Amino acid sequence: MIRKPFVIVGLLLAIWLFSGADLSAQQMGSVHWLTFDQLEDSLSIKPKKVFIDFYTKWCTYCRKMDKVVFTKPDVINLLNQDYYAVRFDAESEADITFGSRTFVNDQLGKSRTPVHQIAQLLALREGQFAPPTLVVLDLDFKVTARYFQYMDSKRLLKALR
Repeated sequence: MIRKPFVIVGLLLAIWLFSGADLSAQQMGSVHWLTFDQLEDSLSIKPKKVFIDFYTKWCTYCRKMDKVVFTKPDVINLLNQDYYAVRFDAESEADITFGSRTFVNDQLGKSRTPVHQIAQLLALREGQFAPPTLVVLDLDFKVTARYFQYMDSKRLLKALR
């Protein structure tokens, strides 16, 4: 009889420890997405290449990249080690201050798909925005590549290496 409380406490402790370990493993196993505010702070401390994922809520291929590509360990490791990774909803209503400039979504109420100024600046192709759009910037914050399509993990890794 004396053993039962110890067994129960031991089981509860084991469940608590394993659930905590599982949570930290999940946190470690994901891309460390930044906002533009966090990006500016990070770049001022340590310059690094930048990867920007411009998406929209209605984009099927954006959601597929979230579930299929950005969950792959090789993609996660490469982005977390070699890049500052930013995710941005291209139709966001938020004002974004980056550098000394404030970017807004001046198309709100004027368009069915209002594209934010920061997405227009970095992610337009022939005057159009089509998600998913992936943008790579070098250490000087200059665009080195733009991809206007779904990319599986192999193609994305090849492009980023």
